Amino acid sequence: MVVAYCGEIWDGGTCRMRMEALQRLGHTVIGVDTSWRPQGLKGLALRALRKTGYAPDPAGVNCALLEAARERAPEVVWVDKGLQIRTEVLRNIRQMQRNIRLVHYSPDDMAGRHNQSRQYLRAVPEYDVQVTTKSFNVPELRAMGAGAVLFLNNAFCPETHRPRRVSGEEIKRLGGPVGFIGAFEEERAEAMLFLGENGVPVRIWGGGWERWARKHPHPNLRVENRAVWGQEYAKAICSFDINLGFLRKLNRDLQTTRSVEIPACGGFLLAERTEEHMSLFEEGAEAEFFNSHEELLEKCRYHLAHPETRRKTAAAGRERCLRSEYSYDRHVAVVLDALNPQSNVVMTRALT
Repeated sequence: MVVAYCGEIWDGGTCRMRMEALQRLGHTVIGVDTSWRPQGLKGLALRALRKTGYAPDPAGVNCALLEAARERAPEVVWVDKGLQIRTEVLRNIRQMQRNIRLVHYSPDDMAGRHNQSRQYLRAVPEYDVQVTTKSFNVPELRAMGAGAVLFLNNAFCPETHRPRRVSGEEIKRLGGPVGFIGAFEEERAEAMLFLGENGVPVRIWGGGWERWARKHPHPNLRVENRAVWGQEYAKAICSFDINLGFLRKLNRDLQTTRSVEIPACGGFLLAERTEEHMSLFEEGAEAEFFNSHEELLEKCRYHLAHPETRRKTAAAGRERCLRSEYSYDRHVAVVLDALNPQSNVVMTRALT
């Protein structure tokens, strides 16, 4: 099958991982990259325009997608969070090839205004299926005009998210007793400051932490002020004794990519307790969960003091990822299967 794949396909991002999963399954994939962002004054102007609800297209993605459809005649167009993709482009592509199937995929909360654009909202009904990793988005996407909605849990890349042997030098460079990898949010910061104030050393990788760290210095908090991606991200997970799994409140998360990536790497996951987390991993056997700062502290102290229990839980979490097929290979296969009218994949279709 020929698939035109449109998204931010920079190395280390999950969008590229989904594209590479399609390739591993034997499909011919035409990549259309949306990730180029101008710098300087032009970049400032485009960011200001984005705040009005319009998604600029500085990389010329709409034209590139049309050209790919015209020249390669794909059977599927897969758009990964296509905020800048215009309705008329999707309609033109469908006119070129009547049997083509259009997929929109997003790992973000597409009912949140910060994840929307005017172009996306107009284009929602044009796609054959909207794929979401947010269960609560299913009825919301239907209300936005989606023809069919498919909910999938988060997934991992088998080539990137796997156990790594890390040297003492790599542990010193990337890891420590307790770590978190992700962007700044106030609730996350408060929880980790609580750990630090109670004697638990925490190391943080991610963007947006600099201002908060200046205001809340603590000897038990080590804030790196940069993100880690791809292979370095996986090594960082393997370099921590405990990996924290905080949810993003702005996105109303019940699970995140970290929820699956950490166990897939063989890392020990200690995450916020939700029904979706507990459906993915058995609490106390394949991962650990918490509801409060006090429970978080208690479980950090216990598992730092019991390394063998921690290692067994981490190994069981990795095995669950494999046994339950949480990989992107299975993930994208389910999406493609859902496009088949005779598919057994259950989708929620909009009422007409």
